[in-house]
Amino acid sequence: MLQLNQVHHIAIICTNYAVSKQFYTDVLGLTVIQEVFREERQSYKLDLALNGHYIIELFSFPNPPSRPSRPEAAGLRHLAFAVDDIQATINTLHTHNVEAEPIRIDELTGKQFTFIADPDGLPIEFYEQ
Repeated sequence: MLQLNQVHHIAIICTNYAVSKQFYTDVLGLTVIQEVFREERQSYKLDLALNGHYIIELFSFPNPPSRPSRPEAAGLRHLAFAVDDIQATINTLHTHNVEAEPIRIDELTGKQFTFIADPDGLPIEFYEQ
């Protein structure tokens, strides 16, 4: 059997690097580990951490194709973050002019969750622990 230890990171390609960098750092509060501009690819690579743990590589590439999201497309469905208080999370998002979907209840766990979209429409879920 294959022995996996944990998820190492999630890679996201954005269409507007400055806007996405601001969203992931200022709105979501992720911290920058390293930022590199790769001249040969005309691409930024931004390594981001959550609570000191490396979790996201944010890439920019010239003219990336759009990602189908709705209706549900095959592939990565969404990125989910665990939160302690769903309403406090929504309130904080509102201060950044980010609208959340109405709160839903997970019928299997009874936990509350909601979704937002990043600047490129990538669904991001906040799931109350």
